[in-house]
Amino acid sequence: MGRNIPIKVARAERDMTQKQLAEAVGVSRQTINAIEQGEYNPTIKLCRTICKVLGKTLDELFGEESEAK
Repeated sequence: MGRNIPIKVARAERDMTQKQLAEAVGVSRQTINAIEQGEYNPTIKLCRTICKVLGKTLDELFGEESEAK
């Protein structure tokens, strides 16, 4: 599992810290850090909650990278 850069970018666009995002979705800051580092695979419920808070879709934040054509 690779790093989840889209979450970090979306969080920065909203000027949110990891702690603020964690509080908004009901997890620890360490959990958000682990998701961003690709060390933790969140549940679909948590994914949906993160998307709602950041105003993004599941595909935008958690979708598979497009294969080069």
